[in-house]
This record gives sequence, C-alpha cells and structure tokens, in this order.
Amino acid sequence: MIKLGIPSKGRLMEDTFAWFADRGITLARTGSDREYAAEVSGIDGVALVLLSAGEVPRELAAGRIHLGVTGIDMVREKLALWQAQVAEIAHMGFGHADLIIAVPDFWVDVATVDDLDAVAAAFRRKHGFRLRIATKYHRLVREYLRERGVADYQLVDSQGATEGTVANLTAEAVADITSTGATLQANHLRMLSDGPILASQATLYASRTADWAGCDLAALMKKLGLENPDIG
Repeated sequence: MIKLGIPSKGRLMEDTFAWFADRGITLARTGSDREYAAEVSGIDGVALVLLSAGEVPRELAAGRIHLGVTGIDMVREKLALWQAQVAEIAHMGFGHADLIIAVPDFWVDVATVDDLDAVAAAFRRKHGFRLRIATKYHRLVREYLRERGVADYQLVDSQGATEGTVANLTAEAVADITSTGATLQANHLRMLSDGPILASQATLYASRTADWAGCDLAALMKKLGLENPDIG
C-alpha cells in the first residue's frame, strides 16, 4: 500500500485534491475538520495520510510515507541532504511563493545583498551586536548569505508574523516567504533586488527510504501521466 501524505487543511489541501481529481483520482476527507480520516478512489493500493505541510518532509525522510505533497521550501529547509532522502516527481503548478530577504523602506542605500553586507558591518561597529534577520528558514538563509560572503548578522527565530518584527524592534530585516509582496508593503519593507533565495511551489515527492515492496508505483504514475521516478 502506497501511503500518500498531503497537507491537512487550507488552500494547499484543496489545490492538491483538485490536482489529483484532474488526473482521475479522488482524495477526500471522511470526517470533520478536526479528524484526519481520508479516502482515495480512482486507483487501488493508495492510502491517504493527512499531515501539516511541515511534517511531510520529515515523514518522507523517515520512510513512514511513500509519497508526499509539500513546498520546495519545506523540503530544502528541513532536510539537509534532501536529494539523498527524497526524489522530486512533479511540480504541481500551485502554492507559488518566493523566499526573499526584505529590509525597511527607509534603508534607501540598501538594494542588494552586497549593500546588506556593508550595512551589517557598519551596524555591528555602531551598536556592538550583529544585525538581526528574523526568519524560520535558518538553513536556507544561512547557506545563501554564506555563499555571498555576508557574516555580520544573526538569525532571529520567527514562526509567525515575521514581517512585524522590524516594527516591533526585534529584528532589522526579515527573510520570509511571499507570494504577492502585499504584506511586506503593508509593513514598509522592500525586497532586495538580487532575486529570491528560493522560488517555491507545491511539489510531489517520493521517499528514497520507504519500503516500496508490494507498492505498484508504476500504476500510480501511469494514472497521473508521470514518468516512473528513480528512487533507488
């Protein structure tokens, strides 16, 4: 039995249901919003597991589910060696969002990461502590800044309302997911012009660590109109 993990609520769940329905497979909750019972019709040998988007990478890496739908950002943030643990099967065309770095609008001389590096060094000299960047994407942001030679900063953990940390004086800049930029603008923040750290969207992944014995992955991929992934 193939265990398919998908987000348990919200727009990601609805869009995932629609994506599979377009390919002849019906996914449905069978209980209330507080229950996690679900069913699959249109193909045999597949069981649905409802999880949070952030849990899907962990369950794939542990081999407790065979397939999972989540954002590229979730997989690459939570799994250090993601390519050894999961295989990308298909980008699904929804859930688009960019992981970006944003600074206050009044930082008129800061437009790029190089500018941020210069400001960070000056900030530390002036204040005696490193410039703070609020984010929940510690791995991705740290790798991105290291590759670009930025050192004088510290990451401040933020699991919600990240854009408000600058106004609340708990950070000087933010690194967060955005789809329209409206929340950044509302909080008087501006993206750096270098482009996003990562362009994310909902993606179907396969576990490289799960036990695939007795699972007819080829039949499911044929039904979805996809190539059989290399999960060896």
